[in-house]
Amino acid sequence: MILVTGGAGFIGGNFVLDWLSDAATEGIINLDKLTYAGNLETLDSLKNDSRHIFVHGDIGDKELVSKLLQEYKPRAIVNFAAESHVDRSIHGPAEFVQTNIVGTFNLLECAREYWNSLEGVAKDKFRFHHVSTDEVYGSLTVTDPAFTEKNAYEPNSPYSASKAASDHLVRAWFHTYGFPVVTTNCSNNYGPYHFPEKLIPLVILNALNGKPLPIYGDGQQVRDWLYVGDHCSAIRKVLEAGKLGETYNIGGWNEKANIEVVNAICRILDELKPRVDGKSYAEQITYVKDRPGHDRRYAIDASKVERELGWRPTETFDTGVRKTVQWYLDNPVWIEGVVSGSYRDWLQKQYN
Repeated sequence: MILVTGGAGFIGGNFVLDWLSDAATEGIINLDKLTYAGNLETLDSLKNDSRHIFVHGDIGDKELVSKLLQEYKPRAIVNFAAESHVDRSIHGPAEFVQTNIVGTFNLLECAREYWNSLEGVAKDKFRFHHVSTDEVYGSLTVTDPAFTEKNAYEPNSPYSASKAASDHLVRAWFHTYGFPVVTTNCSNNYGPYHFPEKLIPLVILNALNGKPLPIYGDGQQVRDWLYVGDHCSAIRKVLEAGKLGETYNIGGWNEKANIEVVNAICRILDELKPRVDGKSYAEQITYVKDRPGHDRRYAIDASKVERELGWRPTETFDTGVRKTVQWYLDNPVWIEGVVSGSYRDWLQKQYN
């Protein structure tokens, strides 16, 4: 089996579903704290799958993590567990320090103790895969080359600083203890089961509900967009063949300004579910005050993972965003389940 942490969140949940879509694959112990962004309805199709063992808990709970490792003896850990929203980290950084730094430290220590108890092939084959973000590298200008694995860390938000700290811990555990780690730093993910606080699902749902489509500042912040299914396949490849101690940047080769992304979504919705008044959803675009320390551009150079492991994304932005919009149109029950009172309170606080 493998242990997946944060496997009820957006990327983790998609990874669990992708992993278990192959009937012949090994099972998963799924440890998730079920914070606001964790949603078991994402995993509803696995209710009767004996290969999926869900455990409600925190990676910071040393006793629980150690118990799971000793009971199930996983051959690998994939760590998705993290607080991940920049805006929330600005309003409340303490949770990000606790989960992303202290939680990762605890997971590493429990895993290292477990790894030291293994022998022979089981010890040689064990892997700890840490999933991180391109935001640890800071911000780029329009003319800067894309981030490579050699870029210095220059985090600019409490979120990215906490993820940078966790990356450093993972690296140190490899160099100090010989603990078998690999790290991946991904660009902006999008796709099914995305909690509607991030740009793409927020725009889709606000558009459909006749609400403003909030755009920070001038909307020219550039991100590299990675379809979550492609990210899952990359993690599989790095877990299988990645070199110990190495970092691999995972990107979609799709740089888009935020306003481009929003306009693309509006065009697709105009086609698939036109407004009753015949106007474009783009008329709902509203510019709001930019957030503090907003990084101007992220861009991932994913050449290393392609060169060394043969991975490259299969989705273009156009194909991926169309699939994403269609998924949200087709899954109103899942959406209704996540749009709770606390979520609406958050949107009101953030976007006034």
